[in-house]
Amino acid sequence: MKKANSTIKTVKFYLTFSKVKPLNKSLFRPSTAEKLSWIVAAILVLLPFHALLTTWAGSNLGHLDLFRIWKEIILTLILPLAAYLAWTSPQIKHWLLNSWVTRLFGVYILLHAILGVWALLTDKTTGSAVVYSLIVNLRFVGFWLICAVLAARSDFLEKHWQKILIIPAAVVIIFGIFQALALPMDFLRHFGYGPETIPAFQTVDSKPELQRIQSTLRGANPLGAYLVLIIPAVLLIVRQNRIFQVGLLIGAIYGLYYTYSRSAWLGLGLALITLLVMSRKIKLTKQLLAAGVLAALIVLAGTLQFLRTNQSVQDALLHTSQTSNVAVTSNEARLSAMRQGASDVTSEPLGRGPGTAGPASFRNEGHQPRISENYFLQIGQEVGILGMAMIAAIMFLVAKELWQRRDDNLARILLASFIGLTFINLISHAWTDDTLSYLFWGLAGIACAPTLVKPKR
Repeated sequence: MKKANSTIKTVKFYLTFSKVKPLNKSLFRPSTAEKLSWIVAAILVLLPFHALLTTWAGSNLGHLDLFRIWKEIILTLILPLAAYLAWTSPQIKHWLLNSWVTRLFGVYILLHAILGVWALLTDKTTGSAVVYSLIVNLRFVGFWLICAVLAARSDFLEKHWQKILIIPAAVVIIFGIFQALALPMDFLRHFGYGPETIPAFQTVDSKPELQRIQSTLRGANPLGAYLVLIIPAVLLIVRQNRIFQVGLLIGAIYGLYYTYSRSAWLGLGLALITLLVMSRKIKLTKQLLAAGVLAALIVLAGTLQFLRTNQSVQDALLHTSQTSNVAVTSNEARLSAMRQGASDVTSEPLGRGPGTAGPASFRNEGHQPRISENYFLQIGQEVGILGMAMIAAIMFLVAKELWQRRDDNLARILLASFIGLTFINLISHAWTDDTLSYLFWGLAGIACAPTLVKPKR
């Protein structure tokens, strides 16, 4: 009897076990969103080395422009898949259709298209200049949307953004230090830098003893703007290893100083003040604001007095001195360019068309390049006051979203650096730089991923 019962139990166990379905291995396969996130992460990691790698490849293999748009080619290929992911998610689709950033961006694209066709038909620009302008003016907001969609469908970018940002930055900083202390001034000529690509070195006021380091970026000012993003990140997130944090911070500040980028210095100051305000260590009151303005005026007065007698300070802060080697200083050239840019916007409120101003205008054969030394004036020169208002509104809405998520470290870093970078763009064309525009706006997309899909950090 016991044997029969044992046999019955064995049969039942066998029948039960046989009904268990095989393990579904697809559950462990990375999703499409995660695979696309890997690609985006790779782009973000390579961006700080974009100028160095593309110049090296282009100078040796030719087709420099093709190498320079490697990231745009990749993003064009993944865009349909990202759009599919967004469309098949009711929450993301609802977010995109109801987002004012998406709406304004759609109109902004249409405005560029209309004015681009008009400028071509009236011979105000060339096809090459229009294409270049469309890429530079539209890519970073588009990348913001792609990263937001992918971060909503997969948590890969959310989990790894710190490594994506900090590890390449450490390499950039170390190379910059070597560039300042050990490497020959024209070392980058071995990577194809030169008159036809990117200058192998930059100096203050044409003085060889005042070399401006640029590390792996395309110039000293772009490196300075990049560090305005990196330094707040080092302060907030590199806390597990204090030695690494302090070393990286010292290296970043050292590199920032030797860029001699005054706009980056001031931009970093604004970013750090913003960090303090968000950390609630400083409560911004009318009294504090008045005291700050008074202190700034006192410091400014003392600095101006000091400048009159100190040549080193004149070189560092004014980029000129009594021993200047140039006929027209960078300050005079910048102010003149800004005045001309403002005059162009007021005289042509509808703009002259994409490709007629900014870096793209160098490709506008038969026409004089127009460099206003102000990103927003450049947009006004190209797509008019309406275009200026649109891009300013888009940036304001993204900043507002970051402010609402300021308890998150990534959002806090980005908002602080955004304040500093906005100032930099008032006296340069920083958002036209590949590294800065893609890196900042890609991370902003991760930080602003719609919360309707999954809970945030």
